Amino acid sequence: MILARIGIFIEDTRLTVAAFRRARRLEHFVVEEAEDPGATLAAELRSRGLGGGRAHLGLDRRRAVVKAIELPRTGQGDVARMLEFDLEHHLPFPPEEARFDWVELPSPPPAPRRVLLAATEGRSVERARALVSGVARPGSLRVAGHALTGLLPRGLPARHTVWVHRHDGAADLLLLDGRTLLASRQVPAGDSPDLVREIKRSVPLARWSAIDEVWLSGDEAPGSEPELGRSLAVRVSPPPFAPAFAPLVAALPVHRNGAALLALALAATPGRPALNLLPVTARPFTPSRAQLVTAGAMLVTALLGLGLVLAHVIRTERYVGRVTEETRRLELEARAVDALVADLARTRRVLSALELAQASRVPALPALRELTETLPAGVWLQSLTMDRQGVELTGQADAASTLIPLLEASPRLERVEFTSPVTKTQNKEQFRIRAAWEAVPDSTGTR
Repeated sequence: MILARIGIFIEDTRLTVAAFRRARRLEHFVVEEAEDPGATLAAELRSRGLGGGRAHLGLDRRRAVVKAIELPRTGQGDVARMLEFDLEHHLPFPPEEARFDWVELPSPPPAPRRVLLAATEGRSVERARALVSGVARPGSLRVAGHALTGLLPRGLPARHTVWVHRHDGAADLLLLDGRTLLASRQVPAGDSPDLVREIKRSVPLARWSAIDEVWLSGDEAPGSEPELGRSLAVRVSPPPFAPAFAPLVAALPVHRNGAALLALALAATPGRPALNLLPVTARPFTPSRAQLVTAGAMLVTALLGLGLVLAHVIRTERYVGRVTEETRRLELEARAVDALVADLARTRRVLSALELAQASRVPALPALRELTETLPAGVWLQSLTMDRQGVELTGQADAASTLIPLLEASPRLERVEFTSPVTKTQNKEQFRIRAAWEAVPDSTGTR
């Protein structure tokens, strides 16, 4: 869901509201002479589906003090403290009841530091916050006329411009250098000679010797534009609104256009507006440009580190894969070598048995030939041991019990018996049989 951007221009008994979403469809209404303005405002916002957004609030210029002040050039962190000590000289109300903010104005380093101070009473701030407490979150509280600069395009050339904005019988005078606000006043919206006089009185506030152009906006005053141009000898024209906001400005009602334009300008407030009168603890967190740059640098560093880690992991996995493949190849060769070693060991045991039988005058070859002829085809011998006492057979057979009578029938063997229990292995019976050599009778007939 895309939340709406809401601007509320607060006057004594009237609230002028303008809101738009990313689709740039303008919502505009006025809450006037309500017994409970906050409840009425909340009901109107909810009925239009605008609840839950962030509301940017604006005070009438006469509810605030806006003044350019000169301060000694010290560290950046000392400006707010110096202003706190010096507030009583610039405010018509007690400093402890003030809510203020400041922005530094352009000035060359040798000259004293110039700051533009905006301040209002604490009760005005709390009333404004209470109006939207039930339906929206306050994003900023500013002098409404100061928000008009947010409707201008970026990159305006540096020209000395006076923006005259009429609303409700008054005129806000903004002294601008490009988009930079240098000073502001509110004067009665009288006839052209009075307005010319007030403009000329305001020019020294910005330390100008002359002005380059005048912009007119807000409630109409027929015939004033040519007369102002002749009296001031400058070009008088409507403000050059940014293309993104020009359709919204055109959609504003003609009646009380000045208040509606102020509400729209408040709705277009950027994330970190200048001269924000909300307490610091009540302002929503919005990252500054320096914070965004730092976060971006940290993100790039993290991505580079992650890329290095991933590259290392990929190289390691490839190396491990090659090692695994080579290990598998060597494992096959090792198994073949193990099989050859086992065959060689069995052959050596047979040869040892034959050599031992030969040395012991055991009839090894006739006995082997007889065993080969006697044992069935399904018998597989794992080992054969012969000594002077007899022979021991170890192997597998389909039915090990049938081997006993076969070996007993041999003329060379006697006392044939199992030396260990018969076990079942891979559909074969594992056996170990021991048999003694049959004694050969001597010449006396004894064995």
